[in-house]
Amino acid sequence: MSTMIDPFGRDITYLRVSVTDRCDFRCVYCMAEDMTFLPKAEVLSLEELDRLCSAFVRKGVRKLRLTGGEPLVRRNVMQLIRSLGRHLDAGTLDELTLTTNGSQLSRFADELVDAGVRRINVSVDTLNAERFRRLTRWGRLEQVLDGLQAAKRAGLAVKINAVALKNENEDEFDALVEWCGGEGFDLCLIETMPLGEIDGDRTTQYLPLSLVRARLARRWTLQDTDYRTGGPARYMSVKETGQRIGFITPLTHNFCESCNRVRVTCTGTLYMCLGQDDAADLRTPIRATADDSLLDTAIDEAIGRKPKGHDFVIDRRANRPSVSRHMSMTGG
Repeated sequence: MSTMIDPFGRDITYLRVSVTDRCDFRCVYCMAEDMTFLPKAEVLSLEELDRLCSAFVRKGVRKLRLTGGEPLVRRNVMQLIRSLGRHLDAGTLDELTLTTNGSQLSRFADELVDAGVRRINVSVDTLNAERFRRLTRWGRLEQVLDGLQAAKRAGLAVKINAVALKNENEDEFDALVEWCGGEGFDLCLIETMPLGEIDGDRTTQYLPLSLVRARLARRWTLQDTDYRTGGPARYMSVKETGQRIGFITPLTHNFCESCNRVRVTCTGTLYMCLGQDDAADLRTPIRATADDSLLDTAIDEAIGRKPKGHDFVIDRRANRPSVSRHMSMTGG
């Protein structure tokens, strides 16, 4: 039974935790190319991350997603993932999963399954190798595709995340649907979110998914489904492939009314809403005392002021992001 009910009666059962702000890619919609990363002392240790996650599980979180940056570049991160697996064994956690860029899956896929992970999200915005290199700045598509095959062999269920970018990958969505169908992957399309300064103009990136969906319907039979993963995506089934396609639309459709999620950064900052700047410091209570009384109080106070909805909007007049922090800081 969850003890975390927000002011609007929503049961908070899903926690997304960034384990690092670092990444081996520099995706154009996520971060600047010349990023300044956090000093090590500001980042929670693996033991502190375990303690924080466990406090939320004790309070009723049933789904835990590890994110970054790129979570698998965090040194010894498998130690944390294996430790958190104990909550799955105890029946106090339904799912432990992660979002990754796929670059390290060839190394870690088998270990992830052994630790209790059954499902992962992998970011692939394009199947064109040159375009992939340009959008990620540092990434190699071949490395990610090898990682996806390793994930399949290990038995991981894979969902591909693709950010819809105007004039970049909008000619590829039919190909992504076809590829995911052949590989047995679900697909989730995401509108670009106004988070952080990124060395570019977001108004040139934004592509409404209502338009993408209408284009897809020319070729594919998209059928409504009641499938849910606990996240913000609205899913449909693709009749021709048998796979699902999800749409995350923070700008064209506000999904806040059913929000059951909160996010914690790798510094222990709790954001009750991805699209708001209000936050709570959990690192100070974690480091102040060995027991969790201060941590529990800080969590309870923060949940008590979770807002009704986000403030996402792309400001075309000032060309400013709605929220100044980068997605890599908050966690994908």
